Amino acid sequence: MRTVGSNRNDTLRAIRQSAVKLIYEHGYEAMSLRLLAKDVGIQAGSLYNYIQSKQSFLYQLLKEITEESLVELTARLDGIDDPAARLRAFIAQHIAFHTRRPKEVFISNMELRSLSPKHYKAMVALRDRYQGCLREIIDGGIASGAFRVDDPGVATAAIIAMLAGPSVWYRAKGRHSLESLTEIYTGMVFDMLGGTRATTRRRVLRRA
Repeated sequence: MRTVGSNRNDTLRAIRQSAVKLIYEHGYEAMSLRLLAKDVGIQAGSLYNYIQSKQSFLYQLLKEITEESLVELTARLDGIDDPAARLRAFIAQHIAFHTRRPKEVFISNMELRSLSPKHYKAMVALRDRYQGCLREIIDGGIASGAFRVDDPGVATAAIIAMLAGPSVWYRAKGRHSLESLTEIYTGMVFDMLGGTRATTRRRVLRRA
């Protein structure tokens, strides 16, 4: 059982951490509030001092994960104007966030189905903002002549899907470092867009 602190923020943090673990292990539907309270180390009735309902809590959790990812991405892209450089920055940030927080990413992808129609619509709109950052980069690259793409919408969706992979299987002690993995994926994305490959790709592949 988790020991919670006396501070409200500490308890909220403990609830969030336990929820991520339990939803990842059992799924949202199987995670009861009683089970969550037990894992946190508080009475089940006390949860309502921190959350409005199980459904609203799931929505808030998924919203926070996506917003945090979007904030990090926006900061990473700030001050970069060249489309190719922005694309490299997007790939690096996406892979870094998704491999650093794989359980939260898994939940955010798998539990959209568990949201109410209202919450689902709001989450899709937020995720579209994130995906829109990549679409904007691709459109900028097409306009400048850096990329050659028949359908930028399909390319955007395909790249997002491809970059989601490492969050499932990447391990820090595996065959590739995060840096070399990012370079490999960068090369594949640039190939898809008909752009100039990352200059370090071949060196990374020889070293790995």
